[in-house]
Amino acid sequence: MNLLLYMSPIAVLVLVPAVLIMEPNVLEVILSLGKQHRYMWVLLFINSTMAYSANLSNFLVTKHTSALTLQVLGNAKGAVAVVISILLFRNPVTVVGIGGYTMTVLGVVAYGQAKRRFR
Repeated sequence: MNLLLYMSPIAVLVLVPAVLIMEPNVLEVILSLGKQHRYMWVLLFINSTMAYSANLSNFLVTKHTSALTLQVLGNAKGAVAVVISILLFRNPVTVVGIGGYTMTVLGVVAYGQAKRRFR
């Protein structure tokens, strides 16, 4: 929580000026969308809450495990996302891609085995 407390204001100070420079009419667009779509502010709040929750869960996983475990979980998530996209959307896959994700899954399994063995 403390890390989020210190990171968030810094991120706002860096990103808001960048947005205002790169997209000069962004405030007008936001206000007009807020007037046109009555649920926009609710959706914006839900989006912000979900982003906060994702950051908080990443920090909690890192706190209770390690940064390496979080990285391995990220690789496993990527492999699962690819398998789901292949099954649902019938995305084409090359032999090199299959080999790479097979190595990823084997690495995740090997990490889990090594972690259990050396506890």
